[in-house]
Amino acid sequence: MKILIIQQKMIGDVLTTSILFEAIKTEYPNATLHYVINSHTFPVVKNNPFIDKFLFVTPEIEKSKTKFIAFLKSIKDENYDAVLDVYSKLSSNLMVKFSKANIKISKKKWYTSHFYTHTFKDAKVAKTNAGLAIENRLQLLKPLCENIPKTIKPKVYLTSDEIENSKQYLQDAKIDLTKPLFMISVLGSGVNKTYPLPYMDKIIDEIVNVTKGQILFNYIPNQIKEAETVYSLCNQESQNHIRLDVFGKNLRDFLAITHHCNALIGNEGGAVNMAKALDVPTFTIFSPWILKEAWNMFENGTTNVSVHLKDVKPELYTGKSLKVAKQNSQALYQIFTPDLITNKLKSYLRQF
Repeated sequence: MKILIIQQKMIGDVLTTSILFEAIKTEYPNATLHYVINSHTFPVVKNNPFIDKFLFVTPEIEKSKTKFIAFLKSIKDENYDAVLDVYSKLSSNLMVKFSKANIKISKKKWYTSHFYTHTFKDAKVAKTNAGLAIENRLQLLKPLCENIPKTIKPKVYLTSDEIENSKQYLQDAKIDLTKPLFMISVLGSGVNKTYPLPYMDKIIDEIVNVTKGQILFNYIPNQIKEAETVYSLCNQESQNHIRLDVFGKNLRDFLAITHHCNALIGNEGGAVNMAKALDVPTFTIFSPWILKEAWNMFENGTTNVSVHLKDVKPELYTGKSLKVAKQNSQALYQIFTPDLITNKLKSYLRQF
């Protein structure tokens, strides 16, 4: 059996969807499994032993009709038996159509369902602590697998060299790995997924006050101004614990450094998902418009904890959709003040 799984979008989505490969290989160990992803997300699934081949959607393919058509033809040439399209976007609809596979599976959308042989509605209520993002993906396996696990956890596969090299990097930077070390997700994937910078400093001040821990920031070089802004807003003691000069130069470096951290704390998004896939504890601050039930994967009240404005101000969401919340994300963020978070954060930090 030869199967193609399509997951275009962000790093967290690509990592989460990778669970399907492990589930299929468990039932069909001889199956050939291919993965269509955007090329920039590859580092998060690199070395995954359940994926036989990657098909990369590059920026050049996205910009050129000629190159995209050539990509579609390459899919056709693979002769897949089944295709799973996780999000059912226009580009993936075309990939499915060109595949000529007999089994075509996706989520149910009234305007794209005719592309598929099997479609499934997203569940709205999670049955396990894996969360809806996991559970809704697993149901896509129903036409293929008889034994579908109730939950399965995404995993990041670091090499022993990556782990040892990152450890040496931290030690050379005078990071004491015998003391608490925290990675802070200071920035989300966009403004509407980023806890206000003048609030984030209060979160960091609380971490230092409770743990006296060492602080690293998750950022890339072109985000240095935002990182420096948060640093400048922190109090003097916190600044003494922050190492802005110690950060991952690329995604694999970030993963390897995070492996050595006691916890990742900050904005919900790919960084949180990656930390969980590394078995690193997390404290997540959700954007006011993100559905917490979908992405609070494996929350357990101890090592993985999260907070959402809806948890503390449910009246703000009465009779309103997440679409409205997204439109008003900045106003809602202003209401989501640090004092609504710090009590839960202090309780979380006492384990370190």
